[in-house]
Amino acid sequence: MIPFILGALVLVLILAALTIKILREYERAVVFFLGRVQRVFGPGIIFIIPGVQQIVRVDLRIRVFDVPPQDIITRDNVSVKVNAVVYFRVVDPRNAIIQVANFLEATSQLAQTTLRAVLGKHELDALLAEREKLNTDIQTVLDQQTDAWGIKVSNVEIKHVDINESMVRAIARQAEAERERRAKVINAEGEFQAAQRLAEASQIISAHPVALQLRFLQTLGEVATEHNSTTLFPLPLELLRPFLKPEGEPEKKS
Repeated sequence: MIPFILGALVLVLILAALTIKILREYERAVVFFLGRVQRVFGPGIIFIIPGVQQIVRVDLRIRVFDVPPQDIITRDNVSVKVNAVVYFRVVDPRNAIIQVANFLEATSQLAQTTLRAVLGKHELDALLAEREKLNTDIQTVLDQQTDAWGIKVSNVEIKHVDINESMVRAIARQAEAERERRAKVINAEGEFQAAQRLAEASQIISAHPVALQLRFLQTLGEVATEHNSTTLFPLPLELLRPFLKPEGEPEKKS
């Protein structure tokens, strides 16, 4: 009697294990009834009929995977290696199971080909300077193609852009030339503004001769503050003009 009870108890436990399934909050179960999709269950406790119903568990949490480095030739014929990170999750468990054999592998392969296709349309400068825009472009293309699989690509981030050593030196020379060009432009702009100010000052001085005398006195004060053993300063001709009258010229009478 006791062996029979123990056997029945073991059989009940086995049937309970096969019949009762517990799904976590982030899990869903796609239930097949005699090979046909019945419905999606979860989370919580579900009951299935062993041998008649089968379930496939699907994790709804965000998944992250690295896209291996891809050899890419940019639009300006520069060879680079780029890798990225893709964030996605399952939003439709039914399609994720019945529309594609392995949605993880399919999404990974699609991300690699999309990375090469999108980045190959841009030049190297855009690849280095416009990562945010390129991330959005890749994410949009991936999301459109995986929508039929019940997959939502939430984000794509380009991690590294590896360039060969010769191209790094060329970029450094280009950056140095750009800095020199900007320095020359700034210097020329400064010379132009200085010339404008000098022209304005000469017009003011020519219209007001007293301004020249004031400037002369100011220069004398600046020279006097310096500790020089010998000081040379110009003497304006206007100060000597009364003493330089031609010989024999009569003095004006008041």
